[in-house]
Amino acid sequence: MNLDELLAEHAELEVKLADPAVHADQNRARTLGRRYAQLTPIVAAYRELEAVRDDLEAARELAAEDAAFADEMAELEARAPQLEERLKHLLIPRDPNDDKDIIMEIKAGEGGEESALFAGDLLRMYLRYAEREGWKTEIIDSQQSDLGGYKDVTVAMKGKGADGVWSRLKFEGGVHRVQRVPVTESQGRIHTSAAGVLVYPEAEEVDVQIDPNDLRIDVFRSSGPGGQSVNTTDSAVRITHVPTGVVVSCQNEKSQLQNKESALRILRARLLAIAQEQADAAASAERKSQVRTVDRSERVRTYNFPENRISDHRVGFKAYNLDQVLDGDLSAVIQALIDAEMAEKLAAHA
Repeated sequence: MNLDELLAEHAELEVKLADPAVHADQNRARTLGRRYAQLTPIVAAYRELEAVRDDLEAARELAAEDAAFADEMAELEARAPQLEERLKHLLIPRDPNDDKDIIMEIKAGEGGEESALFAGDLLRMYLRYAEREGWKTEIIDSQQSDLGGYKDVTVAMKGKGADGVWSRLKFEGGVHRVQRVPVTESQGRIHTSAAGVLVYPEAEEVDVQIDPNDLRIDVFRSSGPGGQSVNTTDSAVRITHVPTGVVVSCQNEKSQLQNKESALRILRARLLAIAQEQADAAASAERKSQVRTVDRSERVRTYNFPENRISDHRVGFKAYNLDQVLDGDLSAVIQALIDAEMAEKLAAHA
């Protein structure tokens, strides 16, 4: 879309959102509201730029008669390019999922108990970051390890405003590597282990249509650390989506129905991610991002405890405040990834 089309769409949305009949359908009102919120910064920047250009033209005409307008003219001449650059950034096509909430899965990898403990550290880091951002979080499913870590944990994060959780955490998917002396190490040697992180935009029912005939649903008893049963009824649910082979299990809730709903929620997110990955693979090279990869085996970040260092290998980010990062201070590393994506998009549309 060009700028004129976006301005026209914004004006049209303003009219629709002022119609009480639109708000009778909450889903439609929410969709229109999100789009309106996305376009509003573009319209505001355009209007500000137009006002500065008008003022600049007037100042140029009056400067010849009154020297006082010369200073104003110089100030406006400096401001106009800044606004043009800002508008240029806002017009770069945004990720259509940026306003969505997410479902995140953290899985222990190689390294046994140490990997499970690190998965727990990553969960705490993301929960603390979400708390700083004012997001709501919900543990949907989890399998704890014997020492209190996590073999597997799934968490939903819900944000607010036009910029959703996906816009901040979409780059977190991949292998996260840790280097430290494990609590299980008696000789004080540094070990390397890893945990995998998967991030999906949370799909609404309108985003993904699931045919019940495509599902195989099994029930079983929930298990805790060490594999012992923690429930006397078959409340845990395993759903297999036959066409894709995607399998989702949930056992956190006490009722079979609640676990089924949680599993379907995760399944929808996974199926949406698969569909979008297939679309990205078919897209031109211009639309493929070097920052965000669909290869979940990629090592994206290293957490080095002895040096208190965090390194993101995709953009060359390095900082020596690992203790603060693990306490939720993720802003700098996330901003480095966002800036890299923006630079890539600007280069593609230059």
